[in-house]
Parts: sequence; structure tokens; C-alpha cells
Amino acid sequence: MALEKHQTDDVFGVSRDIPISYVERKHVDDKLLENITRNKHIIIFGSSKQGKTCLRRHCLHDDDYIVVQCQNNWDIAKLCEAILKAAGCEVEISNTKTVEGKAKLSVKAKGGFKIFGIGTEVEGGSEGEKGSKSEVRTEPIELDASDPNDLVRALKGIEFQKLIVLEDFHYLPQETQEQFAFALKTVHEASKITFIIVAVWREENRLIVYNGDLAGRVISVDADAWSSVDLQRVIKSGEELLNVQFPAAFKAQLITDSLNSVYVVQECCYKACKLHDVHSTKDATYYFPEALDAQKLVAEVIQEQSARYGAFVTNFAAGFGETQLEMYKWLLYPVLTSTIDELTTGLTYRQIRTRIESKHPQGNTLNPGNLTQALQSVPALQAKKNIKPFVLDYDRSNLRLSVVDKGFLIWLAAQDRGTLLEMVGLPTLNEDGSSRLAL
Repeated sequence: MALEKHQTDDVFGVSRDIPISYVERKHVDDKLLENITRNKHIIIFGSSKQGKTCLRRHCLHDDDYIVVQCQNNWDIAKLCEAILKAAGCEVEISNTKTVEGKAKLSVKAKGGFKIFGIGTEVEGGSEGEKGSKSEVRTEPIELDASDPNDLVRALKGIEFQKLIVLEDFHYLPQETQEQFAFALKTVHEASKITFIIVAVWREENRLIVYNGDLAGRVISVDADAWSSVDLQRVIKSGEELLNVQFPAAFKAQLITDSLNSVYVVQECCYKACKLHDVHSTKDATYYFPEALDAQKLVAEVIQEQSARYGAFVTNFAAGFGETQLEMYKWLLYPVLTSTIDELTTGLTYRQIRTRIESKHPQGNTLNPGNLTQALQSVPALQAKKNIKPFVLDYDRSNLRLSVVDKGFLIWLAAQDRGTLLEMVGLPTLNEDGSSRLAL
């Protein structure tokens, strides 16, 4: 029987569509599906390029949700305005001001807004019964975009019933994230509207840190949880679709060298196919040579990002501007002198402070408040420098600095740490003159 033909581009690698080699993970896909109907908001979190968007698109139908792509210059009003526009409303700036002096929004909806039970009672179907009728308003209504009650009122007025997906939530300014965390409680209590928040961070309870009242009202799904078994299944799925077979040693080495990154695994399999002229499903099973080099392919995939990672190091070190303490440059010191295992686990506040104080000109007299402020501003700095996707993230609840781009870890492992340290003006030697380069 002839095999169904598939293009390699549709099976392996990164594309706009869900790769057809997608595999479900019970601890991830099932968790998302089980909680969609529980009237709780859902946070899909994880490192960059680890399948957060694919997870959402695989588990939900396109008609189930609307998507808002968050921007790094939005305040809470801009975010609410974007939600209303995505929901189908026409939004304009009104001449009317809020009590804070900000302009209200003039919101118009196709078919008008339905406002229920506004002092209007009519006779029902039988004598003595009364019922409420709906009043349809075709003229615009004015809303305070920063008031979640007004957002709920508008969405109810158009009988909005879809899920609202906020993609790239981590790009929003921290103040906007915090304000939305408080708005989310109001939305939860005043409606059945459900938000799905997609963000690059490693902290499961970040919104609960911002607003403790969200405990029990949000469910977090870790899209980063790719086991070696999961990745073996991804490769096997692609093999079956293309009628090819990778060497067992290659697959094992690829998963190890990729640091369990599904993005790197997918890209390396794609490159291997192209290298051996596998452009579509083979009529007869094609066996890749035993000498297929996983390490070389991983290096090629990461090399494509080398310029971006180098720019990250220099731009991050520059901080928001020239300062006496140069805290952002010094934040890189523990990152650039740690082992890959340490960075995979994440650096604790104590580790970061100890290593910086050991080399910083101010030593142990360095004000801890300056360090804390710099750590908390790590996402804001990357947003300002237009570093996309983010490389670092700081978990304020567990006081841990994490690398949220596994490609950066693979790249860093292959770099001369001394050269990187010199590039940003950081010390490269210990007091005894020996090199301190953690490979």
C-alpha cells in the first residue's frame, strides 16, 4: 500500500503551522484540556520555543478563542483596548475623561450592545408573571479602559463567549502585568470569561505573586516539560511520516546535546533530512548513515543564533544607561562563570550576590537593594533592548535567575568564557591567577 506523502517542512522544523509530528504529553495536553471547562484562567508557561503556542493551537479549535499579541509598550488601558478590538468591537478615543483625567474609549459593536434588565419590565407569558426584556443599544458606549468592570460590561454586552488568549504576556511592562493580575480577579468574579495567558518564564505562580487573591482561580501548565521519552516520540512520529530511520545512537546523542529542547531536536532532524535529500515521504524506508553527527547538527542550529546571543550579552551589559555600579554588567558575571548544570537549575539570589561581591569594586559593601532592583528589572531591560525572545528571567517568589532560552545554554557551552567576559569588561581571573572558566 502506498504511503501518504508528506513534505519534510511539514514534519520537522519550525513553521507557522503545527508540525504534523506533534505528540501529545498527558501531563501537559491533558492538564490543559481538563481545566478549560473549570472556569479558571490558565497560564501556559515555559522557555522560549518549547511548544507553548503549538500546545494551545493543538488543544483548541480556532473558533474557540481570540488572540491578542501583547506589546512591550502597553499599559493596562491599551491591553483592554486590544482585547475589545480582537473581540470585534470598534474602538475610538472619546472626548470624555475618567476621574484620573485619562480619555475614555468610545466602543461600538456590530449589532449593538445588549443591556439586560434596565428598569424595563414587561408582562410574561401568563397572568401575573413578569420578565425582563433586552434593550439593544446601537450607539457607542463610553468605557474606562483601565477598569476591568467596564471591560466585563462591554464583553457581556456583545454576548462574548470565547476564550481570550494573551500571547507573549511576558513582553508587557511589569506594572501592566501586575495591574492585569488584579483585573483578572474582577473578571473571574464578575463573569465567566476565561483568559489563557502564554508567557516565557519558569515561575509557575507569577500572577499569584502579583495578586495572592488569584490562588485557586488560575491553573498553570508547564509547556517546558519535555522528557527524553517525549522527544523520542517526536522523532519517531517524524520517522513514520517520512518513512525514514535515524540511528539509535544519533537520537540519543541529539536529545542529550539539545538539553531536551524540542526546538533544537526538530531543527536538527530537519537539517539531517535536507542533508540527505529527504524532501518528502520515501517510497522505501530510508536509513540514515550510522555516522550521522548529532553534535555537528546541534552546533549548526545554534550557530544560526550566535549573532543574537552575542548581541544579547553586549546589550544587556550596557543596562538602561551608564551608571556607577554597572549592575546589569555585573549580573552577567555569575551567568558567564557558571556551569551549564547550574544555569539549567537556575541561580539563587545568594549565589548571584556571593559571586558578584567577590569581584565587584564595592565588594561586600554592595547595597543588596541595588542588586534586587536590577534582578527585578531583568525582563524590562530585555524588552527595552528589543531582545526577543527573552534569554533571562527572574523568579521573584523563589529568588532565582533562570535562562529561558535553551539555545543560549548550548551556545554558551561552546564559547570561550574568558573572551565573553573581556568583551563586556568583566574580570576573567581569580586572585591566584588561574582561569575561572566554567565549561
